[in-house]
Amino acid sequence: MFTFSRMIDAYASADGPPPGRLGAFVNWAVSGAWPVLILAAVVGVFVGMLEIGSALLIGWVIDDALAYGTEGYIAANWLFLLGAAAFYVLLRPLVMGLGAALNSLAVAPNVSALVLGRLHTHVLGQHIQFFDDDFAGRLAQKEMQTSRAVTDVAVDVTMTIFFAFSTLIGAAGLMATVDSWLALALALWLMAYGLLIRWFLPRIRKRAKARAGARAAVTGQLVDTLTNMKTVKLFAHADRERDTATKAIESYRSAAVNFGRLSTAFRISLNCLAGALPVIMIGGALLLWQVGLATAGEIATAGIISSRIGQMTGWVSFTALGIFAHIGEIEDGMRTLSPAPKVTDANGDSLPPVKGEIRFEDVRFSYGRPEGTGGLNGLDFTVKPGEKVALVGASGAGKSTALALLLRLYDRAGGRITIDGHDVAEVTQDSLRGQIATVTQETAMFNRSARENILYGRPDASEEELIAAARRAEAHEFIKDLRDVHQREGYDAHLGERGVKLSGGQRQRIALARAILKDAPVLLLDEATSALDSEVEAEIQAALNEVMEGKTVIAIAHRLSTIARMDRILVMDDGRIVEEGTHDSLLKRNGLYARFWNRQSGGFLNLEAAE
Repeated sequence: MFTFSRMIDAYASADGPPPGRLGAFVNWAVSGAWPVLILAAVVGVFVGMLEIGSALLIGWVIDDALAYGTEGYIAANWLFLLGAAAFYVLLRPLVMGLGAALNSLAVAPNVSALVLGRLHTHVLGQHIQFFDDDFAGRLAQKEMQTSRAVTDVAVDVTMTIFFAFSTLIGAAGLMATVDSWLALALALWLMAYGLLIRWFLPRIRKRAKARAGARAAVTGQLVDTLTNMKTVKLFAHADRERDTATKAIESYRSAAVNFGRLSTAFRISLNCLAGALPVIMIGGALLLWQVGLATAGEIATAGIISSRIGQMTGWVSFTALGIFAHIGEIEDGMRTLSPAPKVTDANGDSLPPVKGEIRFEDVRFSYGRPEGTGGLNGLDFTVKPGEKVALVGASGAGKSTALALLLRLYDRAGGRITIDGHDVAEVTQDSLRGQIATVTQETAMFNRSARENILYGRPDASEEELIAAARRAEAHEFIKDLRDVHQREGYDAHLGERGVKLSGGQRQRIALARAILKDAPVLLLDEATSALDSEVEAEIQAALNEVMEGKTVIAIAHRLSTIARMDRILVMDDGRIVEEGTHDSLLKRNGLYARFWNRQSGGFLNLEAAE
């Protein structure tokens, strides 16, 4: 069954990343919707022509009625009058209804979904530093703002601009049949109108871009504060955050005022120009009628057309004002969202199933700083399949950086990282990360149910597998007792933004359950048990040992209990391996690890104090 809402595939993928130029960007955003947009524009042209036909019909009826007088007119012209009535009652409403259906049902909802989906897909593919360098709220605002602006431009152009263009062309042609002087007067008025548009709209576009940027900055600032509300409360800095928000809001207010000043001047100028048109056209037609060069019907036609054009130019100009404002917003969003990801798949090769041999060969990385001032400086080590290795080192030694490069969250500056001989830079990121399970100190939780958070490890897992993973992570018992504000209980209870409704230990146990459920051949633990108290850690120790059995494990840990069960310990300093061996052999060496050990406190390696 045909439906307008299905004329555009709202979820069609785009070809490649978004271009950095305005026209190409818009084409990328709406590609696939062009046939429907063109159809909507054609219908808009017909609607405009019908407006001219409406004025022409009224003029004909008046002239015919005056020619026939009061007797016999309706009887002699009933067929013509019936056709005119059908034009107003049937044809005109049907064509206008078709235009409304195309824009309201086919274009607006589908183009919005199409553009937003494409932008979000592109943003999801960005490298991790892209998100580290910006506000999450600002990025979300840019996605919504840009998709809405593209949609509004598409609707306004097809529904208004093409309609207006055909109306003006038809009006000029109709006036030319009445009198060439009236046609010339209309042409001169249109030139003045065009000059007004040409002067104002580029300036409006520029100020709209500044306003959009300031609005997104406010959103980012507010979201940043709300996301960290517990910290705000703990440090009693509500006034400080209010002042920070006020500064951002004032920047937006100033940008909005600048936009408003220009918009007001534009509207006043336009209203003056629009008011002059009926005076020129009707006054000219009356002068022509006075000397016998125009009929009463032609005066009525000129009056209707001039009034209609005057009204329409106001409407069209305000629409054009909105279009240029939207273009400014598109350019602002395009600047933020369109950059190509810095970490990309070199080709489409997927990583085949691996046993888990990991090699770092002279790997270098500096986070954009001068070489030798941080990151990794010639890191070399090998982890055999099924081997369990601990990375130990002071803060900033490069431990977490090594794991991030293995996961290819960043691209190395030099050297080579392989899994089973496959360079991680030459396989797809998804196939690489699909064979690595990771548990970090900063556990990531979605504001979704406990079930969804654990199933993130393997979405197709059964309920039995889900609960088994939760039990092995010692999470099942506290999950059963969860209840959220909407009275959802147990595994259906939502965990709050970033899991704020859970303790740190509970979040880590859910993260461990997620990794257990994933059951990948490579397991990375970055302080995975740091938030667990000793009693809980002891409870899940056996489960962890079981989970690590047969897997390649790289663990960053300060807990002695974690280090003790590793096959080998690698000691890092200044981005390279400086010592390696078993716990006993490293103690006998009496080097950096021994100094860490000798300064241990409370079951942790006191890495900050070692020198």
